Amino acid sequence: MLITQKAYARAGLVGNPSDGYFGKTISFIIRNYCAEITLFETPELHIAPNVRDNSDFSSIEDLARNVRQFGYYGGIRLLKASVKRFYEYCVKHSIPLHGRNFTLRYNSNIPPQVGMAGSSAIITACWRALIEFYGVDIPKHLLPSLVLSVENDELGIPAGLQDRVIQAYEGVVFMDFNRASVEKLGYGIYEELNPALLPNVYVAYTTRLSEGTEVFHNDIRGRWNRGEREIVSAMYQWANLAQRVRDMLHEGRGREIGPLLNENFDLRRRLYKLSQGNIDMVEAARDCGASAKFTGSGGAIVGTYEDEAMFEKLKAALEPMSVAVIKPQILPA
Repeated sequence: MLITQKAYARAGLVGNPSDGYFGKTISFIIRNYCAEITLFETPELHIAPNVRDNSDFSSIEDLARNVRQFGYYGGIRLLKASVKRFYEYCVKHSIPLHGRNFTLRYNSNIPPQVGMAGSSAIITACWRALIEFYGVDIPKHLLPSLVLSVENDELGIPAGLQDRVIQAYEGVVFMDFNRASVEKLGYGIYEELNPALLPNVYVAYTTRLSEGTEVFHNDIRGRWNRGEREIVSAMYQWANLAQRVRDMLHEGRGREIGPLLNENFDLRRRLYKLSQGNIDMVEAARDCGASAKFTGSGGAIVGTYEDEAMFEKLKAALEPMSVAVIKPQILPA
C-alpha cells in the first residue's frame, strides 16, 4: 500500500490576525505550492528525514543558508507530534487501530518563512495519510482543531485555526471564530464560498532567505488578555472587514474589495512593528495600483489587481526586489 496525501499553501485574504482572537477571516488555498506526505507499510515505524532536517553541511555558509531557509527545526518533529496526537485521539474515542507499521516521508515546495502556512500543511497532509492508512473517519470540521492541537499542545507553537481550516476545506472559506462556538465546540462556523466570486487576486512573496517575517515588539496577546481597548477594538475591526468582504462577494461586488484589504494592512501597521522589507513590498504593490496586505504574518502579500497590464506592472516592480509574483491556483486543474 502506497499512500500519497497533499495539503496546500494558503493566503489569508482579509480579517487576519483576528482568527486567534475570536474574529472572522476569509482565506483561499494556493495550489501552486504544496506539502506532500508519502506513507507505505514497513516492518518498523519510521519517519524519514528531509533536507529540512539535515545535520550535515558542506560549509559554515551552507549551514547558515539552511537555517535561514528552514529554521532550526525541520519537519520530523511535526510528523512525530502528528502521529502521537492521532494515536491519542483514536484511543480517546475508542477507535481501533490495526497493528501494521509504516514509513512516513514528506516533501514541501511551499516557500518557507513567508507566512504561507507551510508547517500546518505538512501536519494536515500527515493526518490525511494516517486517516487513510488506518481507515479512520474524522469529520472535516474537526480536522483543523486536531491539526492545531499538534502545534499548540504538543509543540508549544502559537497559532490560530485559520490556516488549518482552509487547508482542510480548500477553495475559499469565510470563517467565523465566535467565542461561543470555539470555546464550546472547539471549532468555528465555516462557510465555503464560490471562488468565482473573487476578483483578480495575486500573491507575492520574498525570495530572500534573510528577509524576516513580522516582528512582534508589541505584546498583542498580553494586551488582548488585559482587555486593552486599542487591541480589542482592532480585532473587532478586522472581523468586520472580513464580514464586509464576504457580503460584497455574495453581492457580486468583488472588484470593490481592494480598499478593505488595504485597510486591513494599515490597521496592522499601526499596531505592530514591521520589518522594512515587508513595508516596501506592500508599498511597491500599491504604487502599481493594486491592493496589498499580508497573507499571514509577513514575508508574503496578497491583493487585487485590475487587469493583465497591472499584473505585469506588479511583476516589473516587485521582481527586482527579489519578490516573486504569482496568480494563485485555487481550483484543481
